[in-house]
Amino acid sequence: MAKLPLENLRVIDLTQVYAGPLASRVLADMGAEVIRVESAFRSSRGGPNPQQGAVYPDGNPGEKPYNRSAYYNELNRNKHSISLDLSNDQGKEIFLKLAQISDVVLENFSPRVMANFGLDYPNLEKIKSDIIMVSISAYGQTGPYRDYVSFGRGIEAMAGLSQTTGYQDSQPLGPGTAYADATAGLHAVFATLVALRYRRQTGKGQHTDLSLRESLSALMGEHIMDHSMNKRSPERKGNHDSAAIFQGCYRCRGDDSWITIALHTEDELRAFCNAIGNPQWTREPELESLLNWRQNQQKADMMIEQWTIQKDRYEAMKILQQSGVRAGAVLDAADLNRNSHLKGRGFFETVTHPEAGTHALAGMPWKLGQTPGQVRMPAPCFAQHNDYVFAKLLGMSKEEIAQLEAEGIVTKVPIQ
Repeated sequence: MAKLPLENLRVIDLTQVYAGPLASRVLADMGAEVIRVESAFRSSRGGPNPQQGAVYPDGNPGEKPYNRSAYYNELNRNKHSISLDLSNDQGKEIFLKLAQISDVVLENFSPRVMANFGLDYPNLEKIKSDIIMVSISAYGQTGPYRDYVSFGRGIEAMAGLSQTTGYQDSQPLGPGTAYADATAGLHAVFATLVALRYRRQTGKGQHTDLSLRESLSALMGEHIMDHSMNKRSPERKGNHDSAAIFQGCYRCRGDDSWITIALHTEDELRAFCNAIGNPQWTREPELESLLNWRQNQQKADMMIEQWTIQKDRYEAMKILQQSGVRAGAVLDAADLNRNSHLKGRGFFETVTHPEAGTHALAGMPWKLGQTPGQVRMPAPCFAQHNDYVFAKLLGMSKEEIAQLEAEGIVTKVPIQ
């Protein structure tokens, strides 16, 4: 196996739900040793109620649903797991010992939590001067909203994204996934690598304060700039896009079958018209240019759909792509899982989990030529690596570990 770029990097992962676990998963995929520190009382692994967001193999929670959640297994591959009570003084001492032999602490509690534990950056820096701490929170470690809490859905609204999505005559809409969490998670990876670079140059660690709201608001730059310069706020455009002169989503042959099409130039418009056989309506005066198409979008949409509705979505995509037109079939989860292109590129990796079974997972989102990451091990069962961390890394005896278990500082199963 090729050496991975982040080998010999140790990350303590205290994160929950999505943004933080995604960040630590990317680091783990690239070779970092990520140790999840989990609470027996507040597990984010998903309980037996599917409404909590946990989906289980064949819909069956099993005897240990906390090890079978699809959500948890997808976000926590390549990691280790220990249980540790950080509200206990001895638990805190153990955490600090682990921090002394680690490089990064990643957490996404509300800002008051780590300080209440006595495990905030000033205290970690005392025991390891070059420690890097990345704190992900809804609104950041400072400011009037510091102690407000939120998940990605609320942040998408507070960052202005929801106000830009939806149709003109509809209410604001959020995206289909927790976009704010994904954005913050990837920004956290970048911030971690930048801090590591700085440490290599100076020998100094640092604390990174990452706000989900600001992480997503940074991607709203054109709208912020437009209002700053022109006092103009974005209008909801449905499937249309201000970046493309003409764009839409059109029904194809079959049940709930669709294709998206975008035209940016007059050459692309001519290519599109040629691809669909230059029907008479494309030569009407009110549709003679791309700007006319945009001004008469409703009529153009109706005429385009007369062509797409006769075609299979993949067939329509192939015809248009071969003519140089940007077009893509709309796919669902089932389509993605059987997509020949993704399979041909080796995007999916088959992983066997002792509790959840064997399944295909989405693999690396990029391909490094010399040091490609891979799924080396499935998501850990709860507290699976207690012995490895406490005995091997921290040098505790079996008797010491047994005493910690007897006192409930360390556990082997979560308390539901």
